[in-house]
Amino acid sequence: MSFEIDPVRYGVLWQKVEDYERKLSSMEKKMDKMEANLEQLVAMANRSKGSLWALMGVASVVGAAISFVTEFFFKK
Repeated sequence: MSFEIDPVRYGVLWQKVEDYERKLSSMEKKMDKMEANLEQLVAMANRSKGSLWALMGVASVVGAAISFVTEFFFKK
């Protein structure tokens, strides 16, 4: 049994490991960027919830006013 290390095969294996490390590093950077963007998106959604409720309140008041005026003028 010979336990010699083939330098060519070892070099190929070493290159594959370096390539995988580079790809993993790139994916980690992308995931960090996506996580930051997702947090920003959630913050924007939470901010807009208040304005949505305020707009719905204004719309209901305007709708009630229009309904009142319409009934006042067109009541039979």
